[in-house]
Amino acid sequence: MLASGSGTLLDAILSDEIPVAVVVVDRPCTAVEVSERHGVPAVLVERDSFGPAFDRVAYTERVVDVLEAHEVDLAVMAGFGTIFEKPIHDAFPGRILNTHPALLPAFPGWHAVADALEYGVKITGCTVHVATLEVDAGPILAQEAVPVLPEDTVETLHERIKAVERRLYPATIRSIIERGTIS
Repeated sequence: MLASGSGTLLDAILSDEIPVAVVVVDRPCTAVEVSERHGVPAVLVERDSFGPAFDRVAYTERVVDVLEAHEVDLAVMAGFGTIFEKPIHDAFPGRILNTHPALLPAFPGWHAVADALEYGVKITGCTVHVATLEVDAGPILAQEAVPVLPEDTVETLHERIKAVERRLYPATIRSIIERGTIS
């Protein structure tokens, strides 16, 4: 499991009793406390740079080393903010899941909720997909629509999307585990 931030999505996954071998975080964050509260080890693989000097390949390799040391079969991103390079896709081909706060392929990228509001859509939502080298472009596994209300702000809409995500993502992960395959 790869998490950052408040850990609310991580908490939803762990509360659903989905087996998690390790939680990897890229910075000190509340997700570590969530992991520990559920009895799952957390490992900090701190991102040392946010500028042009950041070595994304080396960082990706460090994360892969931790995941492989914990014998992870399925890598699940839960709000992890760092984009990975090819080494993780080589180590876990077609076995990296991610969630996105829009109905992909619409509004890929970091500002999906703001983009949806700016565009004026009446419906957006949440997508669970297989992560690929091309960000937010992998095969779609599950989606659920969320209406955009006239009074919505980025914060209110994003919170309603997160509520769907906290239900849809664990259900999708559980289905994959039970089937033994991503399809």
